[in-house]
Amino acid sequence: MTGLVILAAGASTRLGQPKQNLVYQNKTLLQQAIETALASVCRPVIVILGANTEVTRPTIETQPVHIFHNKDWKEGIASSIRLGVAELKKFEPAITSIILMLCDQPFITTSLLNELVHAKEKNGIIACAYNDTIGVPVLFDAKYFDELSLLTGADGAKKLLVKYHDKVFTVSFPQGSIDIDTVEDFERIK
Repeated sequence: MTGLVILAAGASTRLGQPKQNLVYQNKTLLQQAIETALASVCRPVIVILGANTEVTRPTIETQPVHIFHNKDWKEGIASSIRLGVAELKKFEPAITSIILMLCDQPFITTSLLNELVHAKEKNGIIACAYNDTIGVPVLFDAKYFDELSLLTGADGAKKLLVKYHDKVFTVSFPQGSIDIDTVEDFERIK
């Protein structure tokens, strides 16, 4: 069983407003990410909020996901990963893998998430390949949960992708390089 954690705790400082609530194709970016995750084979789906919880949570409260507030969001993405892994293990102690996903990559599809899960048979880490790099969404086998739980600061899981580069299997996701960090990024996709 593969659980999925949507990391949506950042302050969106470069954008100047909560990116989680940007409306694209009649839904917020976070609502789209949740719908994509729920349509996949992944269960449970957990959402980690932080900086903008008070304005973001009301937009997703009716969704059948587990929502958590990361009080340590200022530390960086690692704090959200740690919280997501801990909560996922509580909900589903027999979980065998986790997908880490961001809400600001609007072109993630359900089929991409399912492909990550199905590719797990080949290796313990399955990352998306785009723009001469590898990254999220990314699947980690349960054997990496302890190391994910030790991450600190703004590094995120990329640190493990580098450390275990010879064990990483990739799935092509050319549109993965499109994420929303600035107003200009958002205008380009509209």
